[in-house]
Amino acid sequence: MANLRDVRLRIRAIQQTLQVTKAMSLISTSKLRKGRRTLEDMEPYFTRIKKSMFDVISSAGNVKSAFFERKEVKHTVVVVISSDKGLAGGYNANVFKQVNKVCETLRDPLLITIGNTASRYFSHSHFNVLENFSFMSQLPSLDDAKEIANYIISQFLWEYFDEVHLVYTHMFSAVKLTPETIQLLPVSAEKIQEEIVRAGGEKRVDLRFEYIPSEEEVFDALVPIYIKGIVYGALVEAYASEQSARMTAMDESSKSAEDMLAKLQVFYNRTRQAVITQEMTEIVGGSSAINV
Repeated sequence: MANLRDVRLRIRAIQQTLQVTKAMSLISTSKLRKGRRTLEDMEPYFTRIKKSMFDVISSAGNVKSAFFERKEVKHTVVVVISSDKGLAGGYNANVFKQVNKVCETLRDPLLITIGNTASRYFSHSHFNVLENFSFMSQLPSLDDAKEIANYIISQFLWEYFDEVHLVYTHMFSAVKLTPETIQLLPVSAEKIQEEIVRAGGEKRVDLRFEYIPSEEEVFDALVPIYIKGIVYGALVEAYASEQSARMTAMDESSKSAEDMLAKLQVFYNRTRQAVITQEMTEIVGGSSAINV
């Protein structure tokens, strides 16, 4: 009887867990649908702004702007986009693995984390976290991207750091989520070209433009808009990737729970039948003894 009670408790606990995983899967599916719509609307802009920036930069000469290549890189910062919540399978682990890989090539890197998961993870590492942003697992907005971009640009212009890399998750499809790294600052035509080709685009050719009133003033106005656009695109893509990863993880958890329930139910039925058979045998045996 004790075994039956234990099995009933385990079945009840798994059923409750199954309800939670199915509910979370439905929520993630709804959020993913919304995120993918936003991503589809934003992706042409995300791609176009990279191509436009390359076209404009490639035609410029030696522009004296703080946003372009610096002779010596003393301090580097890595911007990490993770989730605010867990239960997303290997989504965050893959991002952190990419960050560690990038940081191995840099000297004394600082981190700017976006998402509470990254903040908690790297607070226990040897890396210094400069700032953390959190949006409570909501679909990012342009205002969120502007807040982050303004912070990065202001610190860069104050020469608190000399190079900025962004790590986020690129969503090739619902099942293929790959961490990617973008160099935000200083702006480099070669780096942008590499990112365009890596994303499956064609190699851009150099164009010629006329800059009015001057190259420096054009880039000082254009680069902040470019940074905000790139950050916003990365935030939306990371959000959609997170929801896809969580939906997949919850579906797998639900499947595992259903398999466990099926096995426990069979075990419970067999054990219960054995107990009933034993009790009937004892009753028949006792009756026979009395009759004798």
